[in-house]
Amino acid sequence: MTAHKRQQLAEVLAEVRTLVANPNNDFAWSSWVDVADALGELDQLSAALAAGQVAHAEIRLIFAPTGPLQELSVSSGWSDAYQRLAQRVDALLCGFCR
Repeated sequence: MTAHKRQQLAEVLAEVRTLVANPNNDFAWSSWVDVADALGELDQLSAALAAGQVAHAEIRLIFAPTGPLQELSVSSGWSDAYQRLAQRVDALLCGFCR
């Protein structure tokens, strides 16, 4: 993965982190227990990305249909934003899906 794509993926994760950090989010349908759990996982993924150890499978998993981000976004009212971000992630990781 190029440095440019890593930077773009880091930007997506930062946008997701902002959405996930909203105190009004409903984690009932997400696999995350609460906001701290979700942010912890996002922060770990961001740190791995910054260190050049991109966890493609883990990033795909959190963005997967019925994955934790989609479930959180639907129950919290930001599914349109999630969809746009998921499409960006798919485009960035498309070379790794085979």
